[in-house]
Amino acid sequence: MKSGDVIAEIETDKATMEVEAVDEGTVEDLLVPEGAEGVKVNTPIAKLSGEGETAAPPPKPSPSTVAKTTGEGDREAVEGAQPAQRAVPAPPPSTAPTPPAQAGEAQRNGERIFASPLARRIAEQKGIDLSSIRGSGPHGRIVKADVEGAQPAATKAPPARAPGAQPQPAPISAPGPRQVLSLEQQGIAPGSYDLIPLDGMRKTVARRMTDSFRDVPHFPLTIDLEIDALLAARAKINALLEPEGVKVSVNDMVIKAAAVALKRVPEANASYTPEGIAMHHHADVAMAVAVPHGLITPIIREAEGKGLAEIARESKDLAERARNRKLKPEEYLGGTFSVSNLGMFGVTSFSSIINEPQGAIMSVGVGEKRPVARGDQLAVATVMSVTLTCDHRVVDGATGARFLAAFRRLIEDPITMIV
Repeated sequence: MKSGDVIAEIETDKATMEVEAVDEGTVEDLLVPEGAEGVKVNTPIAKLSGEGETAAPPPKPSPSTVAKTTGEGDREAVEGAQPAQRAVPAPPPSTAPTPPAQAGEAQRNGERIFASPLARRIAEQKGIDLSSIRGSGPHGRIVKADVEGAQPAATKAPPARAPGAQPQPAPISAPGPRQVLSLEQQGIAPGSYDLIPLDGMRKTVARRMTDSFRDVPHFPLTIDLEIDALLAARAKINALLEPEGVKVSVNDMVIKAAAVALKRVPEANASYTPEGIAMHHHADVAMAVAVPHGLITPIIREAEGKGLAEIARESKDLAERARNRKLKPEEYLGGTFSVSNLGMFGVTSFSSIINEPQGAIMSVGVGEKRPVARGDQLAVATVMSVTLTCDHRVVDGATGARFLAAFRRLIEDPITMIV
């Protein structure tokens, strides 16, 4: 293996990144197996032997070493050792009491039970005996889902009350996390469905959207825009850019108009923080891109100062690399405002969930022919519905309305985007 060779791919919740070798050498030992999940940052993944060196076999652990390294997640290494390595001399008989297990640790037949801190906390709140639960996590570790799905039989029986003793009132405890019932508990027959495991991206999207929808006080504002002038301007722009191989989409023009509107109504380009309202200097517009098993929002930085051709090139590149999970963290983290467009799927109107810490997100529907009033006469125009979902802590109704009014002027009279 030479310096610069790709030795691994690391998949985060948003992207897949290649890891290059820094030094030359031969892989002596893989410390993290392929497909491992939850590997912490800066964890060594392999051992290298230098040029000309012979890879030495790993030393056999002594009994003291085995006992010293035994911990959460290490059970497999200990149980896989040879009997001669695992044998330890019997301790001399002693009348000293056995030290109690550490706080929060359960025991099963004298062995420590491996469980996540969250699973232990839920079990304690619900009075569930961890020793009666079989874990589904790595190496049999008990995780949150195992405790939440525990049957009543796994609950500890209350201690016997002495004859004549007065019953003690049940302790009052804070409510635990919301329990999600399994499909079987909700009447769905086993075997009637296929279960697709959650990857890191889907877990992150689910958590962030749940937190945002629950914790952010939000409201929608919807308007209809006539976009015939926008479509005509787009046709002229694309004719001019055709020799360069650039094609501007309606979404590119929406991003540009949103960025300019944010600069004209800066109160809408803000984020809520416990310390105060953050007023952003630039309109960094995130665009929602659907990818397998999730959604990602690459960002057009300082979009208010970029031309339509530049936005078109950048958005096409970001969307393509997002679908291949090749984005760098700085290309999808941050942003001051989001645009989500489902018009290409024929969706007329919808409202999106705010992407914290942004103060608003705009949902764009399909442009379609609709009847419109021209004075006392009916006419037909291409109309597009947009919905602005606002964080009421930052963007109140009047601010959201002023932003949409500025956005309308830019969309219905596209020449104003550049003046």
